[in-house]
Amino acid sequence: MLSEFLKSRMKDAKALCNELRKTFKYVSVLGTDVRVQSVMANRMSTSIQDEGLGSECGFVVKMKNDNAFFEYSLDDILGDKEELAKKIISSLKIDEELEKKMIQTGDILDEPLEKSFIRESDLDSYSVSDKLEFVTKLKDLMLSKSENILNAVAVIQTLNVSKIFVTEHRTLDQNYTWVNGNLFLVYRENDQVVQCREGAWDVTVKKTMEELPKRIDKLLDKAHHLAFAKPIEPGMYDIITDPSITGLIAHEAFGHGVEMDQFVKDRALAKQYVGKYVASPIVNMRDGAASVVSAASYFFDDDGVLAEDTLIIKDGILVSGISDMASALQLGTKPTGNGRRESFSHKAYTRMTNTFFLPGKDKLSDMIKSVKHGYYICETNNGMEDPKNWAIQCVAEYGIEIVDGKLTDNWVAPVVMSGYVPDLLKSITMVSDGLEIEGAGACGKGYKEWVRVTDGGPSLKAKVKLG
Repeated sequence: MLSEFLKSRMKDAKALCNELRKTFKYVSVLGTDVRVQSVMANRMSTSIQDEGLGSECGFVVKMKNDNAFFEYSLDDILGDKEELAKKIISSLKIDEELEKKMIQTGDILDEPLEKSFIRESDLDSYSVSDKLEFVTKLKDLMLSKSENILNAVAVIQTLNVSKIFVTEHRTLDQNYTWVNGNLFLVYRENDQVVQCREGAWDVTVKKTMEELPKRIDKLLDKAHHLAFAKPIEPGMYDIITDPSITGLIAHEAFGHGVEMDQFVKDRALAKQYVGKYVASPIVNMRDGAASVVSAASYFFDDDGVLAEDTLIIKDGILVSGISDMASALQLGTKPTGNGRRESFSHKAYTRMTNTFFLPGKDKLSDMIKSVKHGYYICETNNGMEDPKNWAIQCVAEYGIEIVDGKLTDNWVAPVVMSGYVPDLLKSITMVSDGLEIEGAGACGKGYKEWVRVTDGGPSLKAKVKLG
């Protein structure tokens, strides 16, 4: 349910909008009340933390005239609205040099809409004690599996988001939840100490708690293989990606690269390639808060734009970018519902949500059989991309060698993929018929402005440089 705090501020938000509309062509008030809770158990301790990425509570007022946006953030909007409006207006002073650089943009269409959105949740059915008992038992179960385990960590993190968005003609509110469960091991074998992880996630605590224990045996097997993993011999290889690495490629290759606030600043090469082939004809890619239900899904963005499902690559052709309201106005395009803030006190930027390749027609088993010598590349570590020059680097936790169309027991770790985005995407020759979305990620804009994102897709067969 929408937070009681935001419910009690709806009329205040509308009154403040009406007061500021006497001065500005467009006014919006975004109110946020986001609660994050992490419950953790490891060998030595337990903890309950009521904060985390996205945890916030406050308001941001956005105002626009012909050639400028203004924003003002504050903890609360109670009190005399005429006095508050005067305080806000008096803070918006612009020097002459900045005024000369302003550009004319179109008006924001404040289309009438009143709607409440809610995603059903079971958060209220589980107490902190319930979650603490669960992670403690799970930690003990992991530790009982092997004497090689130095430490085991089990975490349940819940996200409860309430937001309101109010303009002269628009009143929206939303409440949605998400649950991430994570397992971590510190493991020693073969004179090596390795760390590894597994996760499960869902809109409900119940499903997450059901799925997480099923990951333990896989986690232990992974730890054992990583302890014996060797460095990879650098070179060009045929690879098969797992859905996590497919998502990493989507995120780095054409996630950041098609954030259209970079188009405005001429910092993205993708701007020149809209309508052109950038990938193999069997490649299709989407982004959108309405594309799937995951940790980065919402009903409207922080600009009050309803969530969308945006097709970015169609049959290998770049057909669209993603945008927030400000960049869409400057480019003369329609916003795609990707305006997101780290918190109410931060600016809205164009940000990815759920970014993924679409399934193809191939069977994963046939894809592996088609490889004479190469690697099955698994599990995202990190990545980076230069949107201006299309260089890309993706780091995977490990790879499994493929010889004569069969997976071997030879693991390599870590694995670094690097190259030029179109070369990588045009080398894709097979796309599996599966689809998995990773639900526990986060991403910054450069080195800051962190928001929750997810990515994924099917498995891909491609040729890439590994090191």
